[in-house]
Amino acid sequence: MFLSKLVSPLRLNLLLLICTGVLSACAVGPDFKQPDPPKTSGYTDRPLPQKLTTAPGVPGGTTQEFAEGADIEAEWWQLYQSPELDALIKKALQQSPNLGAADAALRAAQENVNAQIGGQYFPAVGLGGAATRQLQPSAIYGLPYGSDTYNLLNTSVNVTYKLDVFGGARRAVEGARAKAEVAQFQLEGAYLSLTANVVTGAVKEASLRAQMQATEEILKAQINFAEMTEKQLNIGTVNKVDLTSQLTLVASSQVDLFNYERNLAFARNQLAVLVGELPSNANISKFDLSNLHLPEKLPLSVPSSLVRQRPDVRAAEAMIKSTNALVGVATANLLPQFNITGAIGSAALSSANLFGPNAALWSIAGGIFQPLFQGGQLLAQRRGAIANYEQAVYQYQATVLKAFQEVADALRALETGAQALKAASDAERYAYETLDLVEQQYKLGTASYLAVLYYQNQYQQAKVKSVAAQATRFSDTAALFTALGGGWWNREGPAFKPKDIANKDQNETSGKN
Repeated sequence: MFLSKLVSPLRLNLLLLICTGVLSACAVGPDFKQPDPPKTSGYTDRPLPQKLTTAPGVPGGTTQEFAEGADIEAEWWQLYQSPELDALIKKALQQSPNLGAADAALRAAQENVNAQIGGQYFPAVGLGGAATRQLQPSAIYGLPYGSDTYNLLNTSVNVTYKLDVFGGARRAVEGARAKAEVAQFQLEGAYLSLTANVVTGAVKEASLRAQMQATEEILKAQINFAEMTEKQLNIGTVNKVDLTSQLTLVASSQVDLFNYERNLAFARNQLAVLVGELPSNANISKFDLSNLHLPEKLPLSVPSSLVRQRPDVRAAEAMIKSTNALVGVATANLLPQFNITGAIGSAALSSANLFGPNAALWSIAGGIFQPLFQGGQLLAQRRGAIANYEQAVYQYQATVLKAFQEVADALRALETGAQALKAASDAERYAYETLDLVEQQYKLGTASYLAVLYYQNQYQQAKVKSVAAQATRFSDTAALFTALGGGWWNREGPAFKPKDIANKDQNETSGKN
């Protein structure tokens, strides 16, 4: 009863102190100003074609056109129309340890904001109590004889509050919030990187599989031609050089085949790790270029929107905000610090009298501290904070430049990649027709074996280049979606929500009921 009566006036005093502190506070240091977007109307140094070159009849050869100002879908990879790819990305979003680490970093940063708010904006209130039994000689009271043995009990509520007169506390909270924004956009960056890497990894796997299949077909034809040459050698219509030359070509193709097998295994291992599984335990679907659909509409954001869409640019901007706030904190540290402390409680020689009318005690004090000389520490800290702010500004500018470069690179890659696929497809077709004619002429004795050998090698190179050009169009399309930010702002739900954590939370909740 007595303690509750004491706490009531204490609450009123604390409320008055808080209101006084808030009303009198003014935040020192510069206020954050969002950087202006670059003043440009395009990404490249020359206009882009509305439609890209087509290569009918081959994977990745369909029509693509730019849709200026169109928004990007959150799950843009579904435009490839591959259920296997969609399932693989969903598994990666649930199991990726890198994405989980970024999510944990965000949660830690958010809790740090809560800690800063609690520590900077609110008074520290503590309840204390003590009981002692002590013996004291009467001499300490000026008496020449005897001693006293007694019990002393006390209890108190202690309050400490730092007045935020110059806004240092608010700047500290502002900086913590900005660090949480950095973590938020780093998570979005990890999300974008993961999805893009899975798409490009699947395309690479499909490309290697197609190149390996093409090499196997070419190798089979080369072996058949070598067997025919050996028969001709036995009847004396060709010399041994023709046979050994053909066998050399067969062996060279076998080496290429082994390299494709190795690189294909590497690609599948990489996909396994991206989805958070061991290569030995992963169940990764096989991807085929012919089963992937090339997105026909390519959204192209206006340049002024790019800086709001790219997670790395947004994280760099938040870092400017954080370092800007720390300049205010360092500035406030140079100015007077105001503190108010108070205590209210009781003390008595017995527990029965501890909350009696004669046991009450209280104190209230105010303090001010003005730093005068600390060996230049505070000034150096402020200069360092300003330098960190300038560093963040330069890093932001570099990040923006890199963002525009990546978009420009992706656009040019799409344009030239479409043209390259058309040329590679034509080259493969012409090389095959030429090889077929020369082989027919060789069988009739009107063409030399060297001509056959030359055109076999030419067709092999043209075939592999055509497959690589097909895969490049799929990869370049993914690169454009990634460079433009990946559409994370249209996503519903968190970037990372693993099944095991969701089940764990559900089980813990059920166990408490």
